[in-house]
Amino acid sequence: MSKRTLALIAASFVAVFYGANYTIAKDVMPHYMKPFGFILFRVIGAFILFWAISFLGPKEKIERSDFRIIAAAAIFGVGINMLAFFEGLNLTTPISASVLMVTAPIIVLILAVIFLKEKIRAPKIIGVLIGLSGTLLIILYGSGNTTTATNPTLGNFLVFVNAASYACYIIIVKKITQKYHPFTIMKWMYGFGLLFVFPFGISQLLEVQPNAIPLEGYLKIGYVTLFATFGTYILNVFAIKELKPTTVAFFIYLQPMLASVFAIGLGKDSLDIIKIVATLLIFVGLYLVTKKPKELA
Repeated sequence: MSKRTLALIAASFVAVFYGANYTIAKDVMPHYMKPFGFILFRVIGAFILFWAISFLGPKEKIERSDFRIIAAAAIFGVGINMLAFFEGLNLTTPISASVLMVTAPIIVLILAVIFLKEKIRAPKIIGVLIGLSGTLLIILYGSGNTTTATNPTLGNFLVFVNAASYACYIIIVKKITQKYHPFTIMKWMYGFGLLFVFPFGISQLLEVQPNAIPLEGYLKIGYVTLFATFGTYILNVFAIKELKPTTVAFFIYLQPMLASVFAIGLGKDSLDIIKIVATLLIFVGLYLVTKKPKELA
């Protein structure tokens, strides 16, 4: 199996983990933890895990100039990204958050052309637009539970900030994925990220009452920390190393579809023609974006 195929599989698992994260994380906040306290908890947990597994990877020395790049990746990929997303999700609905997250691939497309001089082929542009249409169809079809949105305007703005920040992270981290092992990048990035989010989350984390959290709550907190943080960032940086940023970003379009599949499997939703058409559009778009261009003779 080629590295490219493995990278596509990794990006697919990232979409799966994130697809379930919208609902699971929403259930945790603010019942068991407030947003910033939850962020600090998951970053601390991921930081410990990344440093623990880093000993399994190669011993690499980071060049001084590259620390600036890793720090920038931490600010956009851990700090602003997580803080804006969790606070935004806490104020708006999972469906609204999903709608706004689909702007990330478009932003990545623009940034990749400007900063990475990536050549965008017509099939990829068409694929992005087809995937966007399928994603918007699947997430705009349902009205969602608006009773959980306490301040949707601010929440939606923060989720958009999160999407833009995530797009910047993908572009920034791409520059060093060819140079260092993913374990090396992640352990340092989460070190800088922990320093960034600590002042925001420490007071809320200290307010948490462990005895008041049921087993179900701990399982959901564990999922967000282990799968939606530790797992996604390791898999994502591997995918970014082997694939173009625009290809990695496209997998965001899979998240709402997978969330619907997750809901259908639990009996909380039903399959209909809209979901079938949307799924087909997304997979057609995914095929066009991930298809390798034929080598010139």
